[in-house]
Amino acid sequence: MQLDPQMKTLLDQLTAAEAKPFHAGSPQEARAGIEALIGLVAGPPEHVAKVEDRKIPGPGGQVPVRIYTPTGAAPMGALVFFHGGGWVIGDIETHDVLCRSLAHGAGCVTVSVDYRLAPEYKFPAAPEDCYAVTKWVSDNAATLGIDAKRIAVGGDSAGGNLAAVVSLMARDRNGPQIKFQLLIYPATDWANEHPSQREFTEDGYILSREDMVWFYGHYMNSDADRTNPYLSPACAKSLAGLPPAFVMTCEVDPLRDEGEAYADALRKAGIAVKSKRYNGVCHGFLMMPGVVNAAKGAIADCCTELREAIGR
Repeated sequence: MQLDPQMKTLLDQLTAAEAKPFHAGSPQEARAGIEALIGLVAGPPEHVAKVEDRKIPGPGGQVPVRIYTPTGAAPMGALVFFHGGGWVIGDIETHDVLCRSLAHGAGCVTVSVDYRLAPEYKFPAAPEDCYAVTKWVSDNAATLGIDAKRIAVGGDSAGGNLAAVVSLMARDRNGPQIKFQLLIYPATDWANEHPSQREFTEDGYILSREDMVWFYGHYMNSDADRTNPYLSPACAKSLAGLPPAFVMTCEVDPLRDEGEAYADALRKAGIAVKSKRYNGVCHGFLMMPGVVNAAKGAIADCCTELREAIGR
């Protein structure tokens, strides 16, 4: 493994600053830490034609969303985006720069979802919120300037998990017709038994196996949740009938192997899948275009896949 030089510089800076790993603090400390980090690495925001904050009816109350509309003629394709952060941290603000880049680069309306976080709201609060917003986008497509036949779901890390789960929910519940899944280094398997989980047990690479144990511990109600496919999509009895997907993984990431295994499982179920591993970079690198150039290329790849899937 050879780290991208810019990635290594960032990791060295975090080590020198004695940045606390997620699992070593409280959820509140982790939330503050990720907000501070994103402020340093995200870079300048892309311009989009319109940004609107709204609240959407959800199963536990109002769900805040941020709607990014790029320049162009309606109706457009849409991406319903679920932020990462282990179901515990992150929000609309941490992922603002990324969502602007996706809306601008892919030319699609992007709806960022501020779903309920654990441990205050445990499973299945997050996926139910995300499904409710996806259904709302589909039901209100015309007024949003969206083509209801060109709706994608996507997210990074825990958000990638939620995109995979919402795709399962939509299939199982005869819900919105989702055309595409954008799965960015997704968490797909609670078991944490893949080789990459054992490879990255130590702190210092943004995310570790111990961090994932900490995140799942806050998210789950009990061990009974572990095999629920709406928590762990790798446990689904069948992946048939799901939308096509682009699965992005990165080399220096405990989630690398489970993301790639999920892509393979989708293929075996007859789903059209593209997958790509980005070498030399760590989990979360897509959030770092201000300091890691590789992130810019990866975001461009996401935009290309979205344009092909939900463009005109």
